[in-house]
Amino acid sequence: MVFDAPIELDVLLSCARPQITPERAATIREVLQNGIDWDYLFRVAGRHGLVSLLYYQLNTICPESVPGALLNRLKTRFHANLAHNLFLTAELLKLLSLFENHGIPAVPFRGPVLASSVYGNLSLREFSDLDILIHREDFMKVQNLLLLEGYVSDLRPSAAQDEALIRSLYDCHFKHTKTGVNIDIHWGFLPKEFASPVNTDRLWSSIQVVQLGGKEIPTLSQEDLLLILCIHGYKHSWEDLRLICDLSALIQMHQEIDWKWVTEEAHRLGTDRMLFFGLYLAKTLLNTTLPDAVWQKVKSDTKVRSLAWEVTGNLFQDRDKSLGIFERSLFYIKSTSDWRNAVRYCFKFVILPTPGDYEILELPSSLFFLYYLIRPFRLLGKYSVGRLIHSLFGQNFQ
Repeated sequence: MVFDAPIELDVLLSCARPQITPERAATIREVLQNGIDWDYLFRVAGRHGLVSLLYYQLNTICPESVPGALLNRLKTRFHANLAHNLFLTAELLKLLSLFENHGIPAVPFRGPVLASSVYGNLSLREFSDLDILIHREDFMKVQNLLLLEGYVSDLRPSAAQDEALIRSLYDCHFKHTKTGVNIDIHWGFLPKEFASPVNTDRLWSSIQVVQLGGKEIPTLSQEDLLLILCIHGYKHSWEDLRLICDLSALIQMHQEIDWKWVTEEAHRLGTDRMLFFGLYLAKTLLNTTLPDAVWQKVKSDTKVRSLAWEVTGNLFQDRDKSLGIFERSLFYIKSTSDWRNAVRYCFKFVILPTPGDYEILELPSSLFFLYYLIRPFRLLGKYSVGRLIHSLFGQNFQ
């Protein structure tokens, strides 16, 4: 690990994997004999979406060492999560069938697919939404189908504004008005100010097939998924231990990963540090096995090591609140390996319109340029000027 952690966190980290070696299981039994703060362990596992995995491992390894009342609480959460996951899986299969019937190629990733194919058990991973990759030109058709199914979109302006947003965004969130199911529809993975666009044509050509609910489902190759998980963790500032668990479980499941391609593709995209950051956390927190050549490259980035202290400190704070927009912005700026990316990010944050800006006022296409003026004033009205400037420019970046 990269810092001294309470014994409860060592237990959580030891359990935060779908498979545990006999040696690790023996260590967990020994630690629990000395007594721990069970309420704290339950609370931090809940914050990171690891209650189901914690219950599964403790119930398998040493149920007699867990207080009965707490074991029942863990068991209740475990079965509730399984029911929720089965419900979301059924919804995913329904949507995939709907898209297929309308001639729309769609590839799910993360969510049920990751739980089933990487964790090996739908009950072990906690997730709250569905992620589906489509071609950008199919978005309007997908949006119309989802609206008919009872979903509402983040994009609520006019059709012209929708088209403008699609050109500047890479995903869109939908929520069902009755069931509360959340869906993220992707046609990309990362804002262009951070890196070169992922080659989605190549990604689509390397699609693999997995079994889910008795059906064959297309999904990303393990190499593509590894990069996407690192990009996704970076976008979320790695504030959720479950993100690191996903990455670690994928690596442990697929020993045949083409690491040469992964590192070369990350370099081509300009996402080296995003990849190295994720691998560093997986190695140091969960002892994930990496090829020596890859680990040497990861360790050579000194910025990754220094940022890991900050990330692990945030990971294990005893709080429920996620990082705010300013904390995330600061993380992006400090962690970028190219100062030009930081400048582009600040420009987009302050200038480029978002769905919230479009909702303030509906303008005709000929006056869309006014949204670039509305955005800064809306930010100044929502946040203090001093806090905005300090958050974006108050730290040095490398």
